[in-house]
Amino acid sequence: MHMTFKGWAAIVVTIAAAGAAHAGGFSRGTANTDILYEDGRVVLQGGSTYVTPSRAYETVSGHSVSDGSMTGSYWVPGLAVKIGINDASSCALTYTEPYGASLETGAQTQRAQLLAGRDGSIASHLRSDEYGATCALKLPAGPGNLVLIGGVFLQSIDYKDQSLLGTLHLGDDEAYGYRLGAAYEIPAYALRAQILYRSAVDHEGDGTFTASPLAAARYGVPAGYTAFAHGGGTLPQSLEISLRSGIAEDWLAFGSVKWTDWSVLPSLDYVVTGFGPQHRDFNFRDGWTIQGGLAHSFTEKLAGLVSLTWDRGVSTGADVLTDTWTLGAGAQLKTDIGNFQIGAGLSYMTAGMQGIARGATLDATVGGDWGLGVTTSYSIKF
Repeated sequence: MHMTFKGWAAIVVTIAAAGAAHAGGFSRGTANTDILYEDGRVVLQGGSTYVTPSRAYETVSGHSVSDGSMTGSYWVPGLAVKIGINDASSCALTYTEPYGASLETGAQTQRAQLLAGRDGSIASHLRSDEYGATCALKLPAGPGNLVLIGGVFLQSIDYKDQSLLGTLHLGDDEAYGYRLGAAYEIPAYALRAQILYRSAVDHEGDGTFTASPLAAARYGVPAGYTAFAHGGGTLPQSLEISLRSGIAEDWLAFGSVKWTDWSVLPSLDYVVTGFGPQHRDFNFRDGWTIQGGLAHSFTEKLAGLVSLTWDRGVSTGADVLTDTWTLGAGAQLKTDIGNFQIGAGLSYMTAGMQGIARGATLDATVGGDWGLGVTTSYSIKF
C-alpha cells in the first residue's frame, strides 16, 4: 500500500467535521478522540472548520418576505494532544465547541412579530466550550485488539436571546460529563469497529435580563432596567457506532450512525426577578446522523476521500431545523514536518415550515437552502 491506513484517522476526522458542523439541533464540533489510535508517543493536531449556512424565510404569517439569511457564519476550532503512556495505553487532551447557534431575523419578520403581538426571539446566540481528557487501553484479542475508552470533560455555555421584550443573558462556566466506549481493531486489515457514548450535561446558569421599552410599558419598569435571571436545561447524550476497513489495496471504506437525544430539551426555562417564569420552546425530536464514504491513497504522501452525510432534522414545527444532506471531499498531504488535511462539505437543507400551534413565534416557511463548510487541520507526531 502507498500509505498506511493507520495514519488515516486524521483525514477521516477532518472531512467529517465539515458535515458534522451542519448537524441538527445546536450540534457543532466533536472532540477528536480518534487521535488515540494514531501512531507515535506524542501526537498533536489542531484545526478549524468554517461554516456558512444560508437559511431564509420565504413566507411569514402567510406573506412573502425578503429578509435574507437569518443564520450567521461561524468557526469551530479543534485541538487534540495524544500522549502514549506505553504500548497498551494512551490518553488524549481535547478542546472543541460542541454546541452553538446564531440566529438574527430581519426587519420584515420582526415587524410581523410586533403586528401579531408575539414576544418571541428575534436574535439568539449560543456558544459552548468543551475541555476533555480521554484514555484508551488496548488488550490483545484474537487477531487484533480490544480497546476500552473512557474519559471526562468540562463544558461551559454562554447564551444570549433578544426578544421584543428585552435581552436575556445566561451563562454556566462549569458542568461535567463523561465518555465511555469500546472498539475492536485488526490493524492488518485497517479494520476498526467502535461504539462511543457521550453523556448528557445539565446546565444551570445565572445572568441578567435587560428590559426593552415594550417591557417597560407592560411591566411598569424603566426602559433599560436590568433584573437578575436564572435558568437552564439539559444538553443531550449521544451514542455513535462507527466502522472503517480496508477493502482493497489503497482503499478504505468508512461509515457511522449517531443518535443524539435532542428530545431532552423541550424548552429553555428561566425566571426573571419581577417578571416571573419565562420559557423558550424548542420541542426537538431526537436526531440521527448517518455518514458513509471512501478513502484512497494515491501516493505515499497524498490521499483523498469522499463522503455523504444525512442528518435528520430535529424540528417538530417550533422552528425550521429540517433534514440536511452533505457531500464532502478531502485530502491529506504527508510532509517531513507533519501532515496537512483539508476538506469541504456542500450541504442542502430541505424545505419546511413552523407554526404557532407547535411552539413557534410565527407561522413561517422555508425553501431548500444551501450551506458550505471548509475545514483544515495540521498534525505532527513525535
